[in-house]
Amino acid sequence: MNLKRIYKQGTIILLCLSAASVFFDWNKFPLSILIGGLLGLANLKGLAWGLRDFAASRPTGRVIFWSMVRFFLLGLILFILALLKLINFIGILIGFTVVFILILKEGLQTAKEYSETGKGDQTKQSINSADAQK
Repeated sequence: MNLKRIYKQGTIILLCLSAASVFFDWNKFPLSILIGGLLGLANLKGLAWGLRDFAASRPTGRVIFWSMVRFFLLGLILFILALLKLINFIGILIGFTVVFILILKEGLQTAKEYSETGKGDQTKQSINSADAQK
């Protein structure tokens, strides 16, 4: 799965959706779409790091611990933003959904390429190359 492509496409789609959403509710909706998408992309990055560590060594409690920390931080950020009434939950949901659909699309495309070519190490290379380029 090509994470770099997900980040690029996600950024473009989220910016276009938030620009279009200005016509519906200019107050919170565009910012909520961006926040939801950015949290989804950040969560994907954390998931990729966790899976890279998971694939490199035996599964340990450390991987599970950091997954729980990531989940807690995501919930905490959403809770604080909701408490301050800075977000619209429909916008957050739209942002998360955009990232989710892009992940599904890339996963299906990778599975199709794998079934056609029989090469399975593109996935490992994509995850490692995205982190190595930073």
